[in-house]
Amino acid sequence: MIRAGSLVQDLRFAFRQLRKTPGFSLTAILIMALGIGAATSIFSLVEGILLRPLPFSDPDRLVLLGEHLGSSPNIPVRAREIGTYSTAAHAFSSMGSFATRNYEISGGSIPEEVVAARLTAGVFPTLGVPPVLGRVFTEQEEEDARQLLAVLSYSLWTNRYNRDSHVLGSSIVLDRKSYTIIGVMPRDFEFPLQPGRLGQVQLWVPMSLTDQELSEQSTGYWGYNMVARMKQGITATQAATDVDRVAQQIMRDFPPSMSALRIRGDTTLLRESVVANVSKLLRYLLVGVFVVLLIACVNVSGLLLVRAIRRRREDAVCLALGAGSGVIVRKAIFEGMVLSVFGAVLGLALAAGVIRTSLYLLPDSMPRISSISMDTTVATFALLVGLASGILCSLAPAFAALRTNLIESLKEGGPSTTGATSHSWLRSALVVAEIAVALILVILSTAFLRSFQKMRAVNPGFSVDHVLVAHYRLLPGGTSAESFNREVVDRLSNKPGVIAAGISSVLPAASGGIPQSAYTAEGMSAERWKLKFAGFSLTYGDYFRAMGIPLIEGRTFTANDRSNAPLVVIVNQSMARTCWPGQKAVGKRIHVGNPHKAMPWATVVGVVADTKLGSRDEPSIDQWYIPAQQPAILALPEESSGLPSANITLRASLPPEQMIETLRSTVAEIDPLLPLQDVQPMKDALTNVEAPRRFNTDLITAFALGAFLLAVIGIYAVVAFSVSSRTHEIAIRMALGANRSGIARLVLFSGTKLGIIGCAIGVLGSWAVSRFVESFLFEVSATDPYIYATGVVMMMLMALLASVLPATRAASADPIDALRAM
Repeated sequence: MIRAGSLVQDLRFAFRQLRKTPGFSLTAILIMALGIGAATSIFSLVEGILLRPLPFSDPDRLVLLGEHLGSSPNIPVRAREIGTYSTAAHAFSSMGSFATRNYEISGGSIPEEVVAARLTAGVFPTLGVPPVLGRVFTEQEEEDARQLLAVLSYSLWTNRYNRDSHVLGSSIVLDRKSYTIIGVMPRDFEFPLQPGRLGQVQLWVPMSLTDQELSEQSTGYWGYNMVARMKQGITATQAATDVDRVAQQIMRDFPPSMSALRIRGDTTLLRESVVANVSKLLRYLLVGVFVVLLIACVNVSGLLLVRAIRRRREDAVCLALGAGSGVIVRKAIFEGMVLSVFGAVLGLALAAGVIRTSLYLLPDSMPRISSISMDTTVATFALLVGLASGILCSLAPAFAALRTNLIESLKEGGPSTTGATSHSWLRSALVVAEIAVALILVILSTAFLRSFQKMRAVNPGFSVDHVLVAHYRLLPGGTSAESFNREVVDRLSNKPGVIAAGISSVLPAASGGIPQSAYTAEGMSAERWKLKFAGFSLTYGDYFRAMGIPLIEGRTFTANDRSNAPLVVIVNQSMARTCWPGQKAVGKRIHVGNPHKAMPWATVVGVVADTKLGSRDEPSIDQWYIPAQQPAILALPEESSGLPSANITLRASLPPEQMIETLRSTVAEIDPLLPLQDVQPMKDALTNVEAPRRFNTDLITAFALGAFLLAVIGIYAVVAFSVSSRTHEIAIRMALGANRSGIARLVLFSGTKLGIIGCAIGVLGSWAVSRFVESFLFEVSATDPYIYATGVVMMMLMALLASVLPATRAASADPIDALRAM
């Protein structure tokens, strides 16, 4: 049994040895700090997003209810179905519905918009989180539309009311209506869980469904999410079966106009739905960063191995005096652990800075960003990884120390190569492993870079240069939408430098989503009709010119396309090919809904290019455009003409940044209280939507660069130590007539040989992991020979460069001085 005193003595010995060689110690600590810091940073993402429980009571029993409509999975439900699911589903103890929307908060110096959520009264009990102040609304209050109540988030309570405990009962003006504040939720409460740093829900109000939302005209709108808590003993499979049973009941009650629709009910665990888009990525990133940490450990292990070889005479004396092999092993392990603990502390400090910075750099597709922090779990992880890394780094030097040859090591004047040569294969094996793993990351990084370049080369279907965009939302009772649209477009069009101005309900590449509707194309019989959906957007003014969307056929909308004129639409190329393959689309007719619906026909007057609604790596979808002044196409009354919530698009000859004040002042002339949101150049909007792929590319490139540099350091260290341990041999060769170029080639060959073996293993490893990353690539194969060749060439060039300095030193050595030094 090892005594505590022995352990303390070994620890003191490790500190003394490291103090003797500050350069060596500092280098090893920095390498470990970089590896542990990187691993800790990525783990903080994984812990905050994937591992940390959702901020609700017993979150693993919470599910989202949804429906499969045709080929569209996991869509929300209709307003009329909320009550049916609440009463007919038996697998749940409680249930509620929610929908997000923006509200304008006024009453301050400048109106601002905040994201809010409309909730049925069952949502708060389902989540099981009580307010920190006050109460939440009841079912009776939620059903009474006259009850204008609001529950504040902790952040809104802090920022707007300075945590005033007397805020209960006071009023907050939302959309220019007075709501009574009845409660404040806890600091960590967040629902719905929105991705990104912005757009977090700031307050909650009763849903209080209106007559219009429950009317026949709204039966085709699936826009209400549902959350439910499963009863004890009910599994997710049983819950899904129960929801599907209710969905079949709902489908039997469809009106004749919807008889062709087929739906299926389904459930998704809330925690899975929140992280569905990033869970696989985060797991791969964690594996990738541990690979970089492994390379760092291999590098430090190589340094410690060289140190152990040079200290073999000291170890031999200890063994000769009766010290057991355990003492030698403990000395090596303690030395590695001391280095790694110091590295872990420094790495923890680096990770803290990275985490703080990453909160502003993470893409908006990343959920639960507010949960990412340097907490006790992350700090404990860093220290445990540090200890484990120290043990791992010590294995090779401990193994080398155990194989010390007592007789050879104790000989006075023994050759310098004694012991060093016997362990050369171990040092070389460590470097070969470094090169192989680094090459895998370099190949993956090259694939991601090519993928990103391919995506950037895709034509989004519109021109982003010199385009400024902004979002607005008009309030009921204020400026009419039709009047606002007309005034904004007319005034902006007359401003100096403005080329074109328009308005659209949907922005390509900025929204990432678009409302869709079933449609019927002319000539399609009811018998042959299959459920077809296409995205639609309403436009006003010179929108297509402002966005630079090319006209392929026909014409765009004009000022004559009013409510009293023939109904017209414009379709994109994808929809034209879907509806009328091989034919001209201009002159054909379509209407909203299925053939059973008596909807007005609209004539196609133009075909425009496909535009990317999200990132450029997403497929194009069928899309059609409707004049904002012809709401009859969507079966809306004439008084709803206009766009009460839409996006202004402005093309100018000047840089868009210089037109921001022009846009703001023009809108202020029409409605001084109207806040504009997301005022930005279209180029920035496109960059934001492409941020997830850029994030993936940048991160894997950083991993590859770190691994690449560590591998180069490893090659240099091995070749340099090989040269120093073969000084006697090189001096004899030169004394016997070997020229300096031959000596340099000999050293370069040793580095090249390591590179060739490591690259061969790395190519095989890259091929093995390629199938795991294919889903993250766009129009690029992870097994592309060009990518492999690029990675191998880079690695071999760096292997040669890492060997140049030791080769130069060996070739320039004086053989007489070398022989005297022996």
